[in-house]
Amino acid sequence: MGRTVPSFRPALEHEIESWKDFKRALRPEDQKIFDKLMNFARIHADAGSLSARPMLSEILFISFAIEQEKRIESLEKRVQELEKK
Repeated sequence: MGRTVPSFRPALEHEIESWKDFKRALRPEDQKIFDKLMNFARIHADAGSLSARPMLSEILFISFAIEQEKRIESLEKRVQELEKK
């Protein structure tokens, strides 16, 4: 039997590639941030492959949110530590 769903990682790369015109329209400093966000999706590719979501953009956005939340929590912890001093 053939596969009905493409392998996740190539599909993710295709989704990221589909955003290339948007990226090209960004300022150079924003293009770096864009690339960073796309790498977040790559970091979470294993979880994405198990999620069986029909829209890959959902996986992109939740990956961004997870990584940003981790950063927020880290910064909040640093602020609390500095306030204690």
